[in-house]
Amino acid sequence: MIQKPNIVILDGYTINPGDNPWTPLEKLGDCTIYDRTPPELRVERAKDADIVLTSKVKLDEATLAALPKLRYISMLATGYNNVDVEAAGKRGIPVANIPAYSTESVVQTTFALLLELAVHVGIHDSAVKAREWVRSPDHSFWKTPIVELDGLTLGIVGYGTIGRAVARVGAAFGMKIMAYAPRVPADLGPVPVRFVSLDELFAGSDVVSLNCPQTAENTGFVNSRLLSLMKPSAFFLNVARGGLVNEVDLAAALHSGKLAGAGLDVVAHEPMSPDNPLLGAPNCIFTPHLAWASLAARRRLMGILAANVATFLAGEPQNVVNSRFLK
Repeated sequence: MIQKPNIVILDGYTINPGDNPWTPLEKLGDCTIYDRTPPELRVERAKDADIVLTSKVKLDEATLAALPKLRYISMLATGYNNVDVEAAGKRGIPVANIPAYSTESVVQTTFALLLELAVHVGIHDSAVKAREWVRSPDHSFWKTPIVELDGLTLGIVGYGTIGRAVARVGAAFGMKIMAYAPRVPADLGPVPVRFVSLDELFAGSDVVSLNCPQTAENTGFVNSRLLSLMKPSAFFLNVARGGLVNEVDLAAALHSGKLAGAGLDVVAHEPMSPDNPLLGAPNCIFTPHLAWASLAARRRLMGILAANVATFLAGEPQNVVNSRFLK
């Protein structure tokens, strides 16, 4: 057991921009906190660390090989694709993640995007403030079609914790639920859901929501072929990972009118590149990867993070994602 571990946080700003203190973690060891770490400073900043905490700073095999003191890694997020978990395991380094801390916040953002596509609150708010209602000859007007969710079909790709929660809220709106997952869960929960093939889901849904992790196998799987199956009246939502989508193909579908709209919290390269093809696509709305970031969710994250480190120090690490690779 490491009595007083040296803990290095490589990119802590989004977790605690000033409203979510590191106090629970600081009780467990000597903490060095960096708001952001460029790739060229990874090794220098982590070289004396027993424990490294990271979200978006990549720890590949070469970086891990340059950190002989490292004993443990915890993500500052649920996803762990920025760490070579196999290479870490072969070095005897457990890698943990932060599961299920942001479910309700992510679901909230999912439906915020969907409701904006369905009602266009922002456009109508701007119209009222531009005095269009003051000048209107009628008591009511609308600048876009208004879409009612009740009775529409919501297709959910991925049926883990977040996918199930999206289904619950969709059902509360009166939507019919379809889902696709590589393995159908034994316990489907209280929401009626019909599991279908990926093609059937894209073809039959009025709204498609991505709620699955990104892997080497599914990167870019939302492409022109799948998008061509969708109804021209359908909406596409992604609050999962930007790399799941071929962004050129999605932009083309929006430009051609083959898709009614898209709501995205994530893109393939973040921060967004100025040449991202979706920036100029019609009926495409964005939030800047904030679905996870409510204060309530970040406070839960901090609590789970401290528990991850504490259980590692006690010799019983929790939430380890690379157990099968550990020596």
